[in-house]
Amino acid sequence: MSTVTTTSQTPRARSAPSPQGRRRTRHWSQPRWYVPYLFAGGALALVLVMTLFPFLNTLALSFTDATMLKGGQFVGLDNFRALLDDARFTTALLNSTLYVVCVVPFMVLLPLVLATLAAGRGRLLGFFRTAYYLPVVMGAVASGLVWTSLLESRGLVNSLLSWLHVVGAPVPFLTDRWLLLVSAMIVTVWMGMGYYMVIYLAALANIDPALYDAAAVDGAGPVRQFRSVTMPGVRNTMALIAMFSSVAAFRVFSEVYILTGGTGGPGGSVTTMTMLIQREGTGLQAQTGYAGAISLVMFVVLAALLVLQLVVQNRQGKN
Repeated sequence: MSTVTTTSQTPRARSAPSPQGRRRTRHWSQPRWYVPYLFAGGALALVLVMTLFPFLNTLALSFTDATMLKGGQFVGLDNFRALLDDARFTTALLNSTLYVVCVVPFMVLLPLVLATLAAGRGRLLGFFRTAYYLPVVMGAVASGLVWTSLLESRGLVNSLLSWLHVVGAPVPFLTDRWLLLVSAMIVTVWMGMGYYMVIYLAALANIDPALYDAAAVDGAGPVRQFRSVTMPGVRNTMALIAMFSSVAAFRVFSEVYILTGGTGGPGGSVTTMTMLIQREGTGLQAQTGYAGAISLVMFVVLAALLVLQLVVQNRQGKN
């Protein structure tokens, strides 16, 4: 009789993981507080270098008599006192202010009307959206050159008006101060409508269609629906576009520069704030300290304008 010997088999003991292994398998369930700043650090550093440093440099230059060829010395508020007696500065401030007053209402309302008409689906609507947005793609230089050829004394507009016997002599769109300023405003509105129309299209998509159905049941027509449903539904977007367009209008440069050929119109009468800064701050005879003072005044005006708009928006929101 054979005996079967059995040996007890014990399970293999598991070795405890080393501390290094535990470090490798650690999960980042809660990232460190500084991790988001590491991702945003590069962009933040670029913004600081490209924005904050030029601003501080301009602020420092505005209190000096610096030129293009020398660093200059501290002169206190002399540059700002000189601005009060400078007729060019007064003219530029007036033109930029008129630009804001005249352009911003059109920039707020016309793109909204276009977005309302172009909302929905359809082949023709896609074509019109593309046509409205085309001036944005063209750019300021190309658009300015096109409008210059249209508005000159032998351009298409004057030729058409003469052919229709509306005028007997060419209209001085590019030589008369006020006509030139209005022409530049038209170019600005034409160039910006498509951009703001796209923003309005995104806002219109968030309005509940049931509101339009309820308004139609109550007998409201398209105009009444636009006033009672569309405009209240995009009120915040309208305020945002008013801010953007105000800053852009006060800083206008390309349209006026191209239409006037860089001269600022007859006797510099259509010069804007940015054109005056460019004229004073560039070239071998540049007065960079004086240009810095103009830039600082422009910054203060824009900041006050934005604060005023925010106050008005908050009061309307409370009401």
